[in-house]
Amino acid sequence: MKQIFEWERLLFNNLPGNFLLEVIFRSTVMFIILLLTLKMAGKRGVKQLSIFETVIIIALGSAAGDPMFYEDVGIIPAAVVFTVIIILYRSVTWLTGKSKRFEEFIEGKTECLINDGKFSVSTFKKESLAQDEFFTELRIKSIEHLGQVKHAFIETTGEVSIFYYEDKDVGYGLPILPALFGTKSTIIPNDGIYSCTFCGHTTEQKAGTAKCGVCKKEEWVASINTVRIT
Repeated sequence: MKQIFEWERLLFNNLPGNFLLEVIFRSTVMFIILLLTLKMAGKRGVKQLSIFETVIIIALGSAAGDPMFYEDVGIIPAAVVFTVIIILYRSVTWLTGKSKRFEEFIEGKTECLINDGKFSVSTFKKESLAQDEFFTELRIKSIEHLGQVKHAFIETTGEVSIFYYEDKDVGYGLPILPALFGTKSTIIPNDGIYSCTFCGHTTEQKAGTAKCGVCKKEEWVASINTVRIT
């Protein structure tokens, strides 16, 4: 029958002292794996927290939780994990302050998603941001079409920042309301102003078919130019 407060078991779980070296190695490896995994997940996967902050929370939470519940996890190894994480945190923080490239790798950087009412297509590909997901973000901010948006940026936290045209400057743009966007087609039914559904390029088109002059796609939807109602 096990006794409570068996100090050797409680502190070290009957492991040799040099096991702490293995704990340091394991903690460092898992910290790096966490960091790279969340980095690959992208900004939207860790919205509102930076990737680095999320790694710290997960690592510290795991290190703190296990010795609270499991008798086969010693307190001393867990304390060493905390120490290693704090040292790594301080080291990464120091490196981000010294190297702009390292800071951008760890934290990412602000990227432009919409410029003058049109998508920055290369940024969308890099951020792995779904068009439907982004349209939802815009609709939540009472945006009906891209002609209302001067610039949109995805921040390092995954949040989307929007800068609007003044009402007098609002032009025709790609509609993002489901009922309107759902009328997209490769066949242009009538002469008028249409937007490319892929990149948002907006121009006058004749009835028939046409390739977008920017992205070379062939799917169009009738543009609208309503102003925002807030």
